[in-house]
Amino acid sequence: MRDARHDLRARGAGLFPAVLSVILATVLVAACSSDAPRLPPAYRVAAPLPAAGQPQRELPPVPAHLGRDERATVELFERTSPSVVYITTLAQRADWFGRPMGEVPQGTGTGFVWDDEGHVITNAHVIAVRGRSGIEVVMSDQSTWDAELVGGSASHDLAVLRIAAPSSALSPVRVGDSDALRVGQSVYAIGNPFGLSATLTTGIVSALGRRIEGLDGTPIEDVIQTDAAINTGNSGGPLLDSGGSLIGVNTQIASPSGASAGVGFAVPSNTVRRVVPQIIATGEYIPPRLGVRLDSRGYVSRFVLRRLRATGVLVVEVERGSGAAEAGLRGTELSPNGSRVTQVGDVIQAIDGEPIASQGELRAVLDRYRPGDDVTVTILRDGDTLDVVVTVS
Repeated sequence: MRDARHDLRARGAGLFPAVLSVILATVLVAACSSDAPRLPPAYRVAAPLPAAGQPQRELPPVPAHLGRDERATVELFERTSPSVVYITTLAQRADWFGRPMGEVPQGTGTGFVWDDEGHVITNAHVIAVRGRSGIEVVMSDQSTWDAELVGGSASHDLAVLRIAAPSSALSPVRVGDSDALRVGQSVYAIGNPFGLSATLTTGIVSALGRRIEGLDGTPIEDVIQTDAAINTGNSGGPLLDSGGSLIGVNTQIASPSGASAGVGFAVPSNTVRRVVPQIIATGEYIPPRLGVRLDSRGYVSRFVLRRLRATGVLVVEVERGSGAAEAGLRGTELSPNGSRVTQVGDVIQAIDGEPIASQGELRAVLDRYRPGDDVTVTILRDGDTLDVVVTVS
């Protein structure tokens, strides 16, 4: 009898893990089921992603006992925060058998309303998520909208989205003049750091004229440096002046730990003002050009510059009908088999007096101009330094 009871207990112990596995598998399949009813994808007013924040509530009057500076900050936030949105990139999820199981959040960031047509501005790197299948925008009223990507510029780390929200639900940001900034003036950053929505941080303009790299390695010029705390999730959010005007788009931080260390960078609003309208109109940003082709791999350029003991950018080819062709710029010629240089092309060394040492610097400097502008290009030709006027195309 004792042996029979022992054998029964042993069998029960062996069956328990199997039964538990079946129960867990059943629960998992039920939890992952995609048969749950969904609202139309164009507009869903539902409980937003937990990171998107809490529903809005009626705000009481600003306390009268607050100091003037405190009242101004409170009023600035309450006035401008409706322009700021929470952005989530989505990716398709599949079960163990590869069957689609719906979309899951893949990354988050911040953006802001640009106009009453539903255009939303953010950083290009916010939506540059591998396997992205969709983008959602959560407004300040907690309505959630599916967004389409209009276009972007990796060189400026800017992207434009569009949502089908009515103009009455949109609160476009007011764009300021970043060229008028001064070191020491107050700035305010609104964003969603670490998924905490509608977060305000304050600081000052700690430096101007900084240079950082865009996603494609092109330098972004005249970047604003600020000590306002900018953390993961703040990317793409607005940097505002004390009047509530946009002066920059928060894009990067300098930190060994990945958290704010008091050195943040924002793309200046005047760059945004120049780039965004073209993206909205055409879906891309085409930078101003001289009309020359450069050495993309750099083999010939490095060889020629080393022989000339010079710095600059070697012109490989001049495009017909371009401003460079009309100005008489000269390209580089190679032997039929490409083994040697038979004619050294012009070496661009400066644009309007600003030294040029790389192709990235040339693109960054030309980006300040508009098609039709005339620029003075300093070139090295046959050992002589010449200035030629080229019309930007």
